[in-house]
Amino acid sequence: MTAFTNFQSTLVLILGLAALACEIFALVDAVRHRPDAYVAAGKRTKNFWMILLLIAVVLGVVTLFNVLNLFGLVGFIAAAVYLADVRPALRRVSGRGRPQDGPYGPW
Repeated sequence: MTAFTNFQSTLVLILGLAALACEIFALVDAVRHRPDAYVAAGKRTKNFWMILLLIAVVLGVVTLFNVLNLFGLVGFIAAAVYLADVRPALRRVSGRGRPQDGPYGPW
């Protein structure tokens, strides 16, 4: 059983590191965009996303060794929503996205 427990602990740690990397990437990307781009894209304000993603990073650090609990999932979901919905809209508004892209990829 010890080998299985070690494997399980390692797998949860890898998932925690991947979730934390995703949350940090989302926060850094949110910092790079201008505040008026959020309004032009029809999304919430930059301050809203900065606070939400900062909380997500803190939750990711706290739940690094137990990412599958409720707080770890909430932090990851906040970053995933930003990356899947807000980031493509911001890229389109700032001229970096492809014009035929929808909110979730090419149409």
